[in-house]
Amino acid sequence: MLTASLNKQSIRYIINGLVATAIHFLVLTFFLKILDWDSAGVANLIAAVFGISASFIGSRYYVFNGSLEPLVKQLYRFTFLYVAIAVLHGLFMHVWVDLYLQNYIIGFVIATAMQILCSYFGNKVLVFKV
Repeated sequence: MLTASLNKQSIRYIINGLVATAIHFLVLTFFLKILDWDSAGVANLIAAVFGISASFIGSRYYVFNGSLEPLVKQLYRFTFLYVAIAVLHGLFMHVWVDLYLQNYIIGFVIATAMQILCSYFGNKVLVFKV
């Protein structure tokens, strides 16, 4: 029963992460391609707010919905965790794209892979405590 629960949670985490990542990427692309912003680092940090917001809603009500922690406590810990992750993501994008002039899509994929690992374990252990 525990294995089935973990598998269900993992699948929900992947779905939630794909949706949040798509929102993040679409906003980032909008800033860089439609609004023609010069800095991928700044655009990425702002786009991260959109993806992070979607991630919290999905995590609280879809992925880790068994948590009994009060909303305010979860929101506080989630915000702290994701600010740290967003800063790392943004710094990586700044270095990858702005300094080394590499493709922003490849940089986004690498940074997002690091983000996935940090966010899953951070959410499970620190934020939602399930």
